[in-house]
Amino acid sequence: MVELQATDSIRQQSVGIIGAGAAGLITGYTLLHDGFQNVQLITRDKSAGGVWSKERVYPGVSINSVHGEFRFSPLPMPPPMLKEKAGNRLSGEDMRAYMATFSDTFLAGKIQFETDILDIRRGEDGSGWEVQVLDLKTGNKAVLSYVRIVLCTGGCSQARVPESLSPKAAEQAGFRELVAHSSEFASHVDQILSEAQVNPDYSVVVVGGGKSAQDISSHLARHGIRATVVFEKTDAVLAYPIQLPDWLRKSRCLGIFSPHIELRTRLERFLHTTTLGSMITHGFWTFLTWSSLKVLKVSKDSPLRNAHSVFWGIRTNDEGTGRKDGFHALVNQGKIRLIAPTRAERYASDGESIILQNEQTIRADAVILATGFSSSWTSIFSEQTIEELGIGRHPPSTDVDEWGHYKTLVSPPATHPQRDQWASSIYRGLVPAKNITKRDFAINGAVVSSITIHKYLDIFLIHTVTVTFARRTNGTVHYEQWVWVRGGSALDIVVLSWGQDALTFHA
Repeated sequence: MVELQATDSIRQQSVGIIGAGAAGLITGYTLLHDGFQNVQLITRDKSAGGVWSKERVYPGVSINSVHGEFRFSPLPMPPPMLKEKAGNRLSGEDMRAYMATFSDTFLAGKIQFETDILDIRRGEDGSGWEVQVLDLKTGNKAVLSYVRIVLCTGGCSQARVPESLSPKAAEQAGFRELVAHSSEFASHVDQILSEAQVNPDYSVVVVGGGKSAQDISSHLARHGIRATVVFEKTDAVLAYPIQLPDWLRKSRCLGIFSPHIELRTRLERFLHTTTLGSMITHGFWTFLTWSSLKVLKVSKDSPLRNAHSVFWGIRTNDEGTGRKDGFHALVNQGKIRLIAPTRAERYASDGESIILQNEQTIRADAVILATGFSSSWTSIFSEQTIEELGIGRHPPSTDVDEWGHYKTLVSPPATHPQRDQWASSIYRGLVPAKNITKRDFAINGAVVSSITIHKYLDIFLIHTVTVTFARRTNGTVHYEQWVWVRGGSALDIVVLSWGQDALTFHA
């Protein structure tokens, strides 16, 4: 069946964008730039920017890469306000100001602030979307209707708080001190600083080894407050003895040594699909890790060596040449205490301590949980809607192995024991494969490049041809659907298959 619809009429239909962080802002801009007239962004924050909104930025926070590596194409990124002091890195205030300028310049009147999403569901007739919202200013509920939805809530919208370390658990254990997630640090930092002024033994325990834990502990240490960071693994790090020139930073050097589903050059194919190339690639990353730790003067017995892999992981901080009062420097000076590898387990009954996995007890006047974030999808979609859209998690398909010929991906690190392997069937990372022919729902968050959005966000304008096959094997019926997808100048073939197992797809 061929589905065609006039693009002009589609551009006049309403589009609701859930979230006003980086992904939401550039999505809104791109849709308006491409001629969509009825676009509205919804956010529960009081200002634009998501994690970089005014109320969520706290002192000491900075982006985990240096200046020149973050900007939206229509708006240049100004140099850091504290360029020398911050090691050429963009601070939270730099990011806040940039997001505010972008939204004021390109999206004035298009953002509905202080509006919490309660539920997103299809319209009663099966078309369009109904979004139930709560006005945080008045407490009133309402239902907003859109023809199309773009989900831009990202992975930093819902604080992840371990149940055993939650404020409720602290109260039940009689722990009388402050317990807060890192996303709430901005609202508690003044309280912490004022209490530390009258208590010379004031101590803060920061749980977690990621970027937020490092920024928060560094800010406290700069104010003379004792901070103890408890973690199992910290983020990988890159550092250099000299400031790298922009042309090198913006080149494909690191990209060539990183596995990608499309190996575009003979060099990339050599590096990732041959045994010799694999040895060279892993040798390159091993050397980069060694040299980075040497630049930051991380000792051989330091807990900071218990870090995620630069090659295998996605949690990497670019420290540039390092700050004189940065996290690693403060650790070397003894101003930040590290306890790793271990985890914080529960609160002690003495009302002032936290107990670690090894039963060690640490006194704390405040506990900051830099324990990351979780997806907000389960809180704004019902299980039925998640199933209908095909955005739920399922075991990875074993029928197709697109990475089997990559020598660099042999012998991956063990899966985290508390996390099952899972996959999601999201075409191009933007459209749930199960919903691709409806052309009314998209996801943006992993990629916020306006070039990428221009290329793929015209899924609202795509045309599809669908053919469904059925076959019986050993008494079991298997279905296979071939969808020819054309959007702009691109033509893809998406193969969907289902039977007794979860739906999978291959593009």
